[in-house]
Amino acid sequence: MEHLDHLEHLDKDLVDELAQVARETVRDELREQGRKRRRSALLYGASGAVALYAGAALAAAVGLGLAAVLPGWAAALVTAAVLGAGAAMLRRAARPSRPHAPGRVVGGTAPAAPPSGLGMPYPPVPPITPVTPVTPDAGPDAPRRRA
Repeated sequence: MEHLDHLEHLDKDLVDELAQVARETVRDELREQGRKRRRSALLYGASGAVALYAGAALAAAVGLGLAAVLPGWAAALVTAAVLGAGAAMLRRAARPSRPHAPGRVVGGTAPAAPPSGLGMPYPPVPPITPVTPVTPDAGPDAPRRRA
């Protein structure tokens, strides 16, 4: 192997060069993906803003339509109530039907044993027996009594 010792520095240079090329390639690819995602995020944000203004214009149209029949304040109140009810229904639809309770297994009961069949999934809890404190008049050598 002594005749190959002079090639060690070539191997290190090659590894360093390959690592540098790989880093640059990954960096360029991530930069390109970031540009595409920023553009799509910007377009989604703009569409949300336009939809918000469209909804406001629709609410104004409904209010003005009701104002032809009712006084202006009543039309605005009815429009606000309808929009509030719609928001409440959407919020209720977005929530899960049952909230997850802490300490509860989701989707059923806890297994009696782990799938490996090696026994209980947790160690058993030993029973706790309360110990009564030593009374001051009994002294330090007095035995403790169990309740």
